[in-house]
Amino acid sequence: MNFIVWIIFGAIAGWIASIIMGKNKKMGAIANIVVGIVGAFIGGYIVDLVGMDVEEGFNVANLLVAIFGAVVLLYIVGLFTGRRRR
Repeated sequence: MNFIVWIIFGAIAGWIASIIMGKNKKMGAIANIVVGIVGAFIGGYIVDLVGMDVEEGFNVANLLVAIFGAVVLLYIVGLFTGRRRR
């Protein structure tokens, strides 16, 4: 059951990040899920680096961290592919 929650959480975070970055029409559901889950790890790492403390589990603060990480991921991918938003 926890695996399904991670997929849903990742899908929501990836979808919101793709909207923020203007890539929503180019990405599918699987890409949103992957971006959201990887973004959660990236966001968590960045938040940890700056010394902020976020509770574990599924909550709004962690969703915002995942969205932030997914936006960072999409931006970095855009730098390498030459398709970043201007």
